Amino acid sequence: MTSRPPAASAAEPAAPEIGTRTLVFGLIREDGTVDAGELYAVAEALGMTDQQVRLCVKRLVADGRFTQEGRGRKARLHATADPTGSIAPDVEYVRHAYRQDQGLAPWDGTWHLFAFAIPETARQARDTLRDALLHLGAAPLQGGLYVSANAIGDLVEAHARHLGVLPSLTRLTSRDLRVGEETEPTRLAALLWPIRPIAERHEALAALAAARLARLSEPAAATGTERLTYAIELAAAFTTAMAPDPLLPPELLPQPWPGTRARALAARCWDALAAEEDEADGRLRLFRLYDRAVTAPRPGPPE
Repeated sequence: MTSRPPAASAAEPAAPEIGTRTLVFGLIREDGTVDAGELYAVAEALGMTDQQVRLCVKRLVADGRFTQEGRGRKARLHATADPTGSIAPDVEYVRHAYRQDQGLAPWDGTWHLFAFAIPETARQARDTLRDALLHLGAAPLQGGLYVSANAIGDLVEAHARHLGVLPSLTRLTSRDLRVGEETEPTRLAALLWPIRPIAERHEALAALAAARLARLSEPAAATGTERLTYAIELAAAFTTAMAPDPLLPPELLPQPWPGTRARALAARCWDALAAEEDEADGRLRLFRLYDRAVTAPRPGPPE
């Protein structure tokens, strides 16, 4: 079940759509608890109803994901296992993005190609391998043939081995890729990957992070509910922007690339939110997850 906050004004960026389960998982503290008072307050700020929250909590308890102590807004939920995986950033993936932003991962001009012909009898393995390639940022060239600008070969091979279809996988590299008559790398990238929609998601992340940074820098301090709401929004917007991003090398992207500015602003916003966390109340696990992903020195957003 999801809820979208009320429509934003012209000056206010639209917040991402956030599910009630995502909200509950995002508010887990380091000790594995969720304060129901915080949960209902943040849910209200995000435009969710009390009924939505109650139903979600009931289902999570019924599924064995949490136990509940107390009732209503005075209740405390206890996670039976760490369910934050759905909102946790892929640490190495995010670090690679920041390395690219800083010019520390230049492209060597090599295209990495993967081909496979897996029979219908192994359809599930074939579909899973295809999904893994897409998740790793590869683009389809034609049936059973994919290309990536990043060296993902070892990861693809590991997936194929796990699925039992490694003999059907062919890997090769080339510095001479041609699609139709097109050979120029940046135009090939624009042809093979949805550059504009990816850029738009990063622009939305940048707008949200900039607006929240502006609020956090105001003389009147943001309330605890506001800070928690911003943290949930930022994590959701970051996931929305990064999940479909193939992390193409900067050499293949239009410049300035919105992703660079968005990630820098998001990191600054995350730092500002984390700095206000009350250690006595226990930090959100969400902060630890992002601390691990965004640990390298980061540049400021380009002007």
